Amino acid sequence: MLTALDIGTSKVAVIVGDVVGDDIEILSVGSCLSKGMKKGVVINIEEMVDSIRRAVEEAELMAECKVSSVYVGVAGSHIQSLNCHGAAPIRDGEVSRADIGNAIETAQAIQIAGDQQVLHILPRDFTIDGEQGIKDPIGMSGYRLEATVHLITGGAHPIQNIAKCVRRCGLEVASFVLEPIASSLAVLTPDERELGVCLVDIGGGTTDIAVFTRGAVVHTAVIPIAGDHVTNDIAVTLRTPTKSAEEIKLKYGFALKRHADESETVEVPGLSAEKPATRIRRQMLAEIIEPRYEELFSLVRRELERHHFEDVVVSGIVLTGGSAKLEGVAELAEGVFQMPVRIGRPAAVEGFPSISRDPVHATGLGLLRYAADMGSAGGAEQRHAGRVKNTWLKAKAWLQENF
Repeated sequence: MLTALDIGTSKVAVIVGDVVGDDIEILSVGSCLSKGMKKGVVINIEEMVDSIRRAVEEAELMAECKVSSVYVGVAGSHIQSLNCHGAAPIRDGEVSRADIGNAIETAQAIQIAGDQQVLHILPRDFTIDGEQGIKDPIGMSGYRLEATVHLITGGAHPIQNIAKCVRRCGLEVASFVLEPIASSLAVLTPDERELGVCLVDIGGGTTDIAVFTRGAVVHTAVIPIAGDHVTNDIAVTLRTPTKSAEEIKLKYGFALKRHADESETVEVPGLSAEKPATRIRRQMLAEIIEPRYEELFSLVRRELERHHFEDVVVSGIVLTGGSAKLEGVAELAEGVFQMPVRIGRPAAVEGFPSISRDPVHATGLGLLRYAADMGSAGGAEQRHAGRVKNTWLKAKAWLQENF
């Protein structure tokens, strides 16, 4: 039994599943309004613990099981990443797992800030005696093995605070997983990862980016603008409670004002009982929403250009996450990026058809896929992505998933 814990700014979701052959069967789902988390950082431990506990209890009740450990998604502006290079001799003339582990270990032997800890060491490719672009070097002959890896770190204190909340609920953290890495396992196709794609996971507090090419991650980043900013814009402009603004956004929101129905109106509750409800045109609502999404996509495009990845994402942009569901979002994004854009919906899973194909569950379902891959690679016993003794397990799992 595997359990995913998706802690977002807007919601906490727990998905319990089991591996059945090559598929994952969903046993239960629990969710709760997220309190105590903002932009990937815990701001109130007691509220966060209560939110996690409620979601876990709902999932346990539904599945009639007891959750003991969870795979936890993390995001936030404290996330950093870089590409590293390392090399090691091929000891017996033929590449072994130990040789790969040694090359990856030298690649990660760089100085990182004292307030950061390693989350992922993801192999990009390998080189043997100058021959580049090798995906799986096991069994190949040579003298020198070089590895290029994508190293992802997170703020030690933000991660420790999340771990503290999880432990307060009587649970153990099986592994922390960067949310866009998890989401990518649920919504991207092998061809997209091979040709080049940018995943844009739009949550409540942050928008997470992951760029893939030749089957591997080459860049990750976090944009501090997401769905809650849109909700706040609606609440402030229309002078309505935040809860009402969120409901209006989800039910009537449109990201392109030119396509909004001019004749359709939306009721907007007042800030208090003394303030009567008003009605506005749906087109006016779209006029509030469109600039914020346009700003978000412009920041993502600027991030790609700054790191020279705009020509790498050959297959285009994939949008996922709860805030990618708004009507007109994909079309607006195509206008900003000037490349193909699609909404990333998780593949159908057994058990709970209601959560299949829903971008809001991309991270949770991806966490389960990540957990299943770790188990198949013998990684069930690992407890921290940064431990050197588990380097090969993570490398093998990543190779199996992508190649």
